[in-house]
Amino acid sequence: MSMQLPWHEFWQPIRLSLQVALLSSVLATILGTVIARWMASRPWKGKILLETVLMLPLVLPPTVIGFLLLVLLGRRSGVGRFVEWLFSSPLVFSWWAAVIASVVVSFPLVYQTMKSAFASIEQELEDAGRSSGANEWQVFRYITLPLSSPSLITAYILGFARGLGEFGATVMFAGNIPGKTQTLPTAIYVAVDSGNTNLAWAWTITIIFISFLMLLFTRQKNKKW
Repeated sequence: MSMQLPWHEFWQPIRLSLQVALLSSVLATILGTVIARWMASRPWKGKILLETVLMLPLVLPPTVIGFLLLVLLGRRSGVGRFVEWLFSSPLVFSWWAAVIASVVVSFPLVYQTMKSAFASIEQELEDAGRSSGANEWQVFRYITLPLSSPSLITAYILGFARGLGEFGATVMFAGNIPGKTQTLPTAIYVAVDSGNTNLAWAWTITIIFISFLMLLFTRQKNKKW
């Protein structure tokens, strides 16, 4: 079967997936880095419980995550109603819903990567910065972050790849609206379901190629370091 789809319609889910993955990976990397740093700073009561909650999206089915997002941020929730009042548009079944879903599912990968990176840094190096008069932000900015930069790049790439391939939570929370919320994974699903195998293959090869380039870039960077 031929693709039977205009070029601009073929490109729409690719463009949207790249936009969602780029933004969600940036947000997940920032959140994951900050929270990993805070969690690694010192032991405190309840730390294991909170960390378990943060890692739940890694093991929960994506449809469960999507359902929880609908409950917490949907039109019937307080947050959802506030967002709809503020922007005159509901959060659910929007482009931002796809971003949020991708952030949630990719966060654990970023968090775990950065947590391991911070744990591998010798405490004496940070203490030397503090003894020289640097505050905690300066220690993090000029010592901790540069030393963990290889892991930071890896964390971002993992977050990007996870966001690019997200399906379950996205289709539950953002829907599958062509030209608005239809990403590559949902577009592939629709193509297969409708019997358009050639179109499904074209999108599949595209997402494999993008993911391959991102992972290759990560391996090359890690090799240099």
